[in-house]
Amino acid sequence: MSGNAFCLGLGVGTKSSKGEWLEVFYAQPVYEPCNNLIKALTETLGYEGGNQAIELDQEKLAAVEAAFIERNAEDQAAIAATLKGSEQPLVLCILADDDAPSSTPETYLKLQMISHRIVEPHSINLSGMFGLLPNVAWTNQGAIALDELPQRQLEARARGELIDVHSVDKFPKMANYVVPTGTRIAATSRVRLGAYIGEGTTIMHEGFVNFNAGTKGTSMVEGRISAGVVVGKGSDLGGGCSTMGTLSGGNDVVISVGEGCLLGANAGLGIPLGDRCTVEAGLYVTGGSKVVVLDDQNNAVETVKASQLAGKSDLLFRRNSVNGRIEVKTNKSAIELNHELHANN
Repeated sequence: MSGNAFCLGLGVGTKSSKGEWLEVFYAQPVYEPCNNLIKALTETLGYEGGNQAIELDQEKLAAVEAAFIERNAEDQAAIAATLKGSEQPLVLCILADDDAPSSTPETYLKLQMISHRIVEPHSINLSGMFGLLPNVAWTNQGAIALDELPQRQLEARARGELIDVHSVDKFPKMANYVVPTGTRIAATSRVRLGAYIGEGTTIMHEGFVNFNAGTKGTSMVEGRISAGVVVGKGSDLGGGCSTMGTLSGGNDVVISVGEGCLLGANAGLGIPLGDRCTVEAGLYVTGGSKVVVLDDQNNAVETVKASQLAGKSDLLFRRNSVNGRIEVKTNKSAIELNHELHANN
């Protein structure tokens, strides 16, 4: 195998009684590990290239630790040492390239790469991931296969214990795998694994962040960041506001919020925003919304679809309280904006 691999992770996880992976925790994924380390693992485990999730017993774990030590990968060697004697399933996941994941361990490694801020949303291939993520009962006793939950609950009750089911979902909460530095998350259950939470972001109790989505820097999130939506640094999402993700009606349009923007309380967004834009509280702007463009004297210049304003900066979207129409103002002149809209017609 030539060149560096894409990523590797030494993980510990949970399997069902049928031997199927439910989840995998990677303490410290390694992005683009050096070729010498991959070569050492090849010699140790018989790795033959490609994307593989190699299950490890204690003997193989010791060999992997020795390979890490030999190649001066001290952090990974320390992880291997911690896992000695573990009764949980162990796996070494090696991704030679960014092909679509083909196993549950590969999918978990890629989601954790995003949450560790190793890669940004939309920058890696997650095609087909839903079929590789089992629907799991996430409990105070860890991940439990759904078909095993009733018996586990009965056995727990017989011991005078309670299995508390926090959620039933394909995705666990991010904080059980990654807590990014410099962040505040008031309700960790509302941030799914695979979210990208930028340095300086605060997510309040009603804030929500889905996978392959998140914030790039300092932001206050009191609304919903749907799957695939990325929010630029310095932008705030007011209480109850919503962004339309690719799974909730955005289809193939990738919704994003630029830098220094504000989505007011209970507002909604169905187009990409440029920088320094504001959407008034309570206003939902979709791609098909008819928007009246105003000049600096508040005179109507033209009516356009909101989709024609996608990605443009310095816009204020508001609802006219008298006639109910959606209006947009800009700190540029509306005439300049009008020329810009039609420049490529």
